[in-house]
Parts: sequence; C-alpha cells; structure tokens
Amino acid sequence: MDNQTRAMQVVSHTPAYVADEEKLTRNLEILKAVQERTGCKILLAQKAFSMFRVYPLCAKYLSGTTASGLYEARLGREEFGGEVHVFEPAYKPDEMAEILKIADFVYFNSMRQLGLYADAVHAAGKQVGLRVNPECSTQDEPIYDPCAPGSRLGVTLSALDPDMLSKVDGIHFHTLCEQGADALEITLRAVEKQFGQYLHGVKWVNFGGGHHITKAGYDIPLLEKLVTEFAQKYGVQVYLEPGEAIALNAGYLVTEVMDLVENGLHIAILDASAACHMPDVLEMPYRPPLYTSGQPGEKAITYRLASRTCLAGDIVGDYSFDAPLEIGSRLCFEDMAIYSMVKNNTFNGMPLPDIGILRTDGSYEVVRHFGYEDFKERLS
Repeated sequence: MDNQTRAMQVVSHTPAYVADEEKLTRNLEILKAVQERTGCKILLAQKAFSMFRVYPLCAKYLSGTTASGLYEARLGREEFGGEVHVFEPAYKPDEMAEILKIADFVYFNSMRQLGLYADAVHAAGKQVGLRVNPECSTQDEPIYDPCAPGSRLGVTLSALDPDMLSKVDGIHFHTLCEQGADALEITLRAVEKQFGQYLHGVKWVNFGGGHHITKAGYDIPLLEKLVTEFAQKYGVQVYLEPGEAIALNAGYLVTEVMDLVENGLHIAILDASAACHMPDVLEMPYRPPLYTSGQPGEKAITYRLASRTCLAGDIVGDYSFDAPLEIGSRLCFEDMAIYSMVKNNTFNGMPLPDIGILRTDGSYEVVRHFGYEDFKERLS
C-alpha cells in the first residue's frame, strides 16, 4: 500500500495535514549528503515549514534554522537548536533585545538598519549579516522575485556604503524560488560581478533559499561544484537556507467530499478550503497535485473541487477521476507540507485541519486537533 492511500485510511478526522516521515527523512538524507560533500551548512527556512514536532528529526541532518522575525527565531531556538539565523526587512527596537538573546546571526536589509543595530549585535557576541540585491531576476513571478524592479529586499550596489562593511561578518542574498542549480549559477555570476570585491572580507556567504535540491531532476553535482568553488575562491563558509526542499512532496492534505452539486458541470464540495488551508492555490495561482486524479477530461468523469466557504472563488481546480465521487469519498492533495500550515487561516470560521504524522512503520499520530477556541482566540 502506498503512503497516500494509507494516509486516507488512517486519518480519523478531516481535513488533516499529514507529514510523511519516510519521505521527509529521504529529503533530509539528500541534504545531509550535500553538506558532507561540500562543507556547506544547510538551514531550515521556517517560513515554508514550521512543523516543530519533527524538528528533532530535522536537527539530526541540518545545521540550524532561519527565521523571518522574533517568533520564528524563538521557535527555532526552543524546538530545533543548532544555529539560529534571523532576517527581517526592518526590526522593531523593542524586539531587538530579545532577538539578541536568541539568535546567533542577525541579517540587515539596509545600511540604515545596519548602522542602528550592528554594534549591539557584536556587543552581544553575535554575527552581523547584510542582505544584498544583485539585481538579477531568474524567474517570471514578480510576487516571488526579490530582484524585481523596485524591490525592497536587499542592498543594491548603488546603495552600498563600503565604509560600513567593517561591521559585516557575512553577506546574504536570496533570489530564487523553486529553482534549479542553473539559476543559482546565473545568480552567482551577478553577485560576483557586483559585490565580488567585498567577498574576500567576510567570513561567510548565505546563498539564500529557493533551491529545489530534493526535486527529481535537480542538478546536485552542479550545486556542489558551485558551492565548493565559491567557498574555496573567497575563503568563506557557505550557507543554504531552503524551506521547500526539506519537506518537498513529504506531506498531504486529506479531505472528504461533503456534497455533490450540478451547475453545468459536476461540483464536489470538500471540507478543505483553498482560501483557508492552501492559500497559495489562489495566491500564485497553482493547481496542487491530487493523488490518482487526472487533468480535466483525461479520465472518465471530471469534477470541480470547491470548498464549503461562502467565497465564490474558493475553488481548488478541475480534476478527473476513474469513477464518480460519492459523499464521504476521501481525496489526498499532495505536496501539502510546505506553505500550508504556516499560511492557513480561519476565514469564514473554517476549522483548521488536524496536524498529524504518518510514521515510517505505518502508524499515524495526531499531533494537534484544533477547535472553536483556536478560532476565537485570534479575534477580539
């Protein structure tokens, strides 16, 4: 029996996010091997995956975590251990004191922020990073492109103040999103062209995230070549901070058909919501993979899969099946570990999905069940 079928059978309550321990471990083993062969350090970017119940497993393979603010930094320190790296476009002064107790590396997004806080970071015995923007786009999605014109993310060469680089221990850039090593190669050329004269003066360089290292077909030998040559050329420790690569294809969203209606096409109403439980479906937009389904018209019968919220556009997409769906039929959306739990919401009073783990021995553990109080406590 495959893990998707097992997940649909063992889940007691839907909807439910189910982390697949076997597939998660497989990803972690790939990443650990990259670290061992290159000497780089790979960090978990918690913005993509913050299921801290599996942090002890991840910590056996990875070097630490990256955070987008105080709360993620605290979660990484409390539940993961290892190195804690923090980047924010701007820091609130009243949060910085706590960040300095938690973080090992604090990254800044502007020369102004660097000037405000770098001395305090060093006084606390921590390391200072500066995010740069090589102004090199390698993707077509402006919402996910840190190098798009007018981007607020990273210091451009024209805005750099070389006199302040004595305060900087490391350089950080993040330009990729679900991309391969070929895009990293292009980015590295741009980084070296614009900032190469400053790279010999730092201890480490963080290549950021967006590296789809665990995706089938990813060119790992090229990645390892790029990392090794860069580290040797500049005498630096290289960091990678992927989020998706850690839990890529390592989780599911199990949902149940609540009703079937007709309006010029077959429509199945699910207890899961695109808007609430997989927001990227509407934000990007994209069509999430669904186990044993096909494209519209590919199989015997096609359904539009929609939610029970009142949002007219709360539609996951059109999928075809070998046989008609029934009330109570269970479906398994795949690749639902990343950017799902971290982005979900309770719009319309929708219950949050359970969070569970499908263990390698086939057993299922419910980690968290949410109820009315979780909805109410977010409000006033």
